[in-house]
Amino acid sequence: MATSINSALPLGWKSSSLFVQSNGFNVLSPPFKPKPPPSKFSLTCSAASSSSDPLLVKAARGDPVGRPPAWMMRQAGRYMAVYKKLAEKYPSFRERSETTDLIVEISLQPWKAFRPDGVIIFSDILTPLPAFGVDFDIEEVRGPVIHSPIRSEEGLKALHPIDLDRLGFVGESLKILRQEVGGHAAVLGFVGAPWTIATYIVEGGTTRTYTNIKSMCHTAPHVLRTLLSHLTQAIADYVIFQVESGAHCIQIFDSWGGQLPPDMWERWSKPYIKEIVNLVKKKCPNVPIVLYINGNGGLLERMKDTGVDVIGLDWTVDMADGRRRLGSGIGVQGNVDPAYLFSPLPALTEEIQRVVRCAGPRRHILNLGHGVLVGTPEEAVAHFFEVARSMQFDTLFQNNTAKDPNLFG
Repeated sequence: MATSINSALPLGWKSSSLFVQSNGFNVLSPPFKPKPPPSKFSLTCSAASSSSDPLLVKAARGDPVGRPPAWMMRQAGRYMAVYKKLAEKYPSFRERSETTDLIVEISLQPWKAFRPDGVIIFSDILTPLPAFGVDFDIEEVRGPVIHSPIRSEEGLKALHPIDLDRLGFVGESLKILRQEVGGHAAVLGFVGAPWTIATYIVEGGTTRTYTNIKSMCHTAPHVLRTLLSHLTQAIADYVIFQVESGAHCIQIFDSWGGQLPPDMWERWSKPYIKEIVNLVKKKCPNVPIVLYINGNGGLLERMKDTGVDVIGLDWTVDMADGRRRLGSGIGVQGNVDPAYLFSPLPALTEEIQRVVRCAGPRRHILNLGHGVLVGTPEEAVAHFFEVARSMQFDTLFQNNTAKDPNLFG
C-alpha cells in the first residue's frame, strides 16, 4: 500500500511559480508558468495561540502541560476491526482516502475507541498528485504506481499549479473533524517532504534502492531541482490550506530522507523543507510543525535549524540521547518501538514511562517511533493511551531536584 501515515507510512498542493530562490539555492524554472486556477478556499491563516488550545498544541509550542499528550502514527488503519470491516465494504484505498464521509469516519475510529490527544486525518502523501498533473494508481501487489515518471525536462511539462478545489475532500474533512473533536483533541494534517514525494514521481512508485533519483542528483540536477522547487511551493500552500480548513498542527514526513547520506540530505532535502517552514510560518506563525524522518539518528543535529517546532524520533534513537543532542529549544516526539505493543502490558507501561522520563516534562509529544503495525492488539493501543492519561509530571518528576536544562527548559 502507498506510504500513508494512517494505513502504511512511509502522503501535498498549489504552485504559483516553479522558481524558488531561498537560503542560497537556486533552481531553474521550466519553460512554462501557467496561472493557478482560482480556488474557493481561502489561503489566509487564522490560527493563533490560545489558552484553550488542545494539550498537544500547547506541548508542541513549549507551553507547560501537566502530562504528555499522545497520539500514534498510523493511528487509524488495518489493526482495527472496525476499519477492516469498512474496508471490506469499500475495498479501494483511494475511495476510502478521497471520500469525505469515509475519511471522517476512519479518522474518528481511533478517537472514539481510545481518545488520543491528536486526531490525524486519514489520507496519504500521494493524494494530491493528480491535482498538479501526476496521476497514480494503487495496485494490490506493487502499491503506488506512477506510469509516467518525471526524469527529464520534457517530463516537467506535465506539471501544473495545483488546483486546491480538487482537494476539497481534504478541506471539508478537516473542518468536520475540528467540529467533531471540539477542544478535546488536536486535529492534525500532514504532507510529504519534497524529497520523499519526488522519490515516487521519479522512481514511478516504491523502491528499495532509489537509484534513479539518486543518480539524477549528478546526471540531471537541474531537472531534479526544478521538480523539488515545484513541490516546495505546492506543499507550503497545501499546508496553509489544511490549517485554514481546521488543522491545529502539521506533520511533515520526509520518510525517505533517511535513505540519503547526511551531506546529500543537506543539499537535496533540507533546503526545501526549510523553505516550506519559512513560507508557512509567514502566514501561520503559531501553527506547530513536526518533522519526522525514518532513520534520522544520523541527522538530528542537521534537522534542528529547519525551523520546525518538533522533531519526531524513530525507535532506533535513544530518547535521552536524542533530547541531549537536540537541546531544550525544540520539541521531541516519540518514540516507543511499535513492537512493544505486542509485549505484555506491564512491559509496555514500563517502556512508556521510560521514554517520558527521558524526554522530560516540556516539549514532548508521546508517540511511537514509527507507525502502528498490522496485527497490533487493540487492547495494547488502548493501554498506551490509558498510561499516557494517567501520567502526571508533578508526580513523575517530583524527585528531580537537580533539573537538567535539556529536559526542563
